[in-house]
Amino acid sequence: MMANLVTSLCCVVLAAVVVAYAQRRSQLIARNQYEQRGSDVTMQCGSLESDASVSWKVNGTDIEAQHQLNGPKLILTNVDLDHNGLYSCFQNPHGERRDTILLHVGLPPQEPKVTCRSNTYPKGFYCSWHLTQPTYIPTNFEVDVQHKHRPLDVQKDPVHKNRCHVQFPEVFSTTPYEVNVTAVNPLGKISSFFSFEESTIVKPDPPEHVTATPIRFKPRRLEVSWQSPATWPDIDAFPLKYFLRYRPLIQERWQHVELSDSTSHTILDAYAGKEYIIQLAAKDTEIGTWSDWSVAVHATPWIEDPLPITSTTEVDFPTETKTSPIPSSKAPQKAEPPVGRAGRVVTFFSPLLLGMTLLFM
Repeated sequence: MMANLVTSLCCVVLAAVVVAYAQRRSQLIARNQYEQRGSDVTMQCGSLESDASVSWKVNGTDIEAQHQLNGPKLILTNVDLDHNGLYSCFQNPHGERRDTILLHVGLPPQEPKVTCRSNTYPKGFYCSWHLTQPTYIPTNFEVDVQHKHRPLDVQKDPVHKNRCHVQFPEVFSTTPYEVNVTAVNPLGKISSFFSFEESTIVKPDPPEHVTATPIRFKPRRLEVSWQSPATWPDIDAFPLKYFLRYRPLIQERWQHVELSDSTSHTILDAYAGKEYIIQLAAKDTEIGTWSDWSVAVHATPWIEDPLPITSTTEVDFPTETKTSPIPSSKAPQKAEPPVGRAGRVVTFFSPLLLGMTLLFM
């Protein structure tokens, strides 16, 4: 009897400890509360009675006075994104924390926009979706794809969270595929339905490794080459055709050439010396639509190298140092003044005067 009593008391004590621990843990772990933007929100402090006196903090700061307190309840009006936060309530007078709430303000999802495309035809296709308006809270998507009323295996894309991949169950089918994407979050749920035929979603990726090379001695030509997109799985069984466009940078009008079964083309009508911009697109030869344009490449046709500039009128000789010759003794050392008529008369009679002077001496 005593042993049974002790066992019962131990069970009661253990249960009380478990309840107290659970209550304490619930006070420490925040619970999520999701509310719609623009609504009035009421947060309840745990299971306290309506006459309990409590105080609140948000992110560790006392609640502002404009919020309403109604016993253990906190009322927020017209909530917006700035109301997001960690709310804690404390029971007076000892200030024991009784509850913690993580408030998330957001919106229910709107109908997702869905598109599907096959860039790996005939291997498979992928579908993508997006919301036209943000929800501000975590939103998940459920995807269901069916063909001939049979669900197909859907593989989530490891990189793009809003994309999935599906294998074609058969090729050349004319039965439409049906895609249903459902957006779900804590504030709402909505679905979008999309249907398509196989041939309408085939769209290759753009051609790759596009190059444009000038041709020597051909000032109006450019040799363009490219490779088919690596994502296209079977170029032999499902060949592509290509669309080439090019223009000089000085003009805005493109010139176009459509090509089949070729991954090169020679432009014959380029403007000499002008830089060109060149792009390509690809398409299945029978179905689907053109790809986006490839990355643009730039090239300029061959330009003849100018000849070196030389002068034909001047010849350069080594510079020699020249010395002036010694003047002749007969050469005038300085300029003599011109002799006038009076001077010439005096010069003529000078010997006669000299003779007469000697005679009379």
